[in-house]
Amino acid sequence: MSRSSRLSPPVGGRPWRAFVAQTRWEARLALQRSENLLVTFGVPILLLVVFSAVPLLPAGVRPGGPVGPTVGVLETLVPAVLAVAVIATGLVALGISTAYERSYGVLKRLLGSPLPRWALLAAKVVVVGATLLIQVLLVGAVASVLGWSPPSGPVAALLAALPWLLLGTICFSALGLLLAGRLRPESVLAVANGLFLVLLLLGGVLIPLGALPAILAGPASLLPSALLAELLRGTMQPGGAVDPLQAAGLGAWSIGLAAAAVAWFRID
Repeated sequence: MSRSSRLSPPVGGRPWRAFVAQTRWEARLALQRSENLLVTFGVPILLLVVFSAVPLLPAGVRPGGPVGPTVGVLETLVPAVLAVAVIATGLVALGISTAYERSYGVLKRLLGSPLPRWALLAAKVVVVGATLLIQVLLVGAVASVLGWSPPSGPVAALLAALPWLLLGTICFSALGLLLAGRLRPESVLAVANGLFLVLLLLGGVLIPLGALPAILAGPASLLPSALLAELLRGTMQPGGAVDPLQAAGLGAWSIGLAAAAVAWFRID
């Protein structure tokens, strides 16, 4: 945690003005956390490059789903990597950084000002969303260099995925904030990273639901990670289709976790 992150931004006036000021401050702090930026931007790109070149998963299993005559490796991989980016940025990076801000007393000073609780949490989610947009551009650019060429074109495919990416950002940012507002920072560090690995491997992200044992595939299909990954595949893969029930499920997770984060977030 840098020294500047222990300082409080100038917050005052009407709630929306305070929200804008806090959003600017959160963006400034995000740019100063070089180690977080390295992980946030580096992990998805590393996964994209490695999994597109080296078959690290069990025989017959490709990250994100099966490879058929109309669906290539990158078509299956790009949606999975975008889901990884959402989970890493919202759950891990935001959750851990907010937990340490709470531990250092930064949040108590902020909420002692005219800044409402909702504005503080919303400002953090907005900055996560902006970070995600940069990640999407980077993943799209690297994937195009590697040979990704969806029928609609890379730009159209990424634009079509944006609604689910933004909904996933709300969902996993809310989960990260909920952990940060209830647990000690050391616990958040362990829980967030542990959940990240479990969701990637057993939550329908890198290993598709169809490749998981039946005893795991059923419960995993209800997790927000699987819902997000499946919605991205349905949107971006050739011949794919969006399942309305999955969209409703991810929306329900997002609303529930956001409400829980606002209601149960503690600053002490």
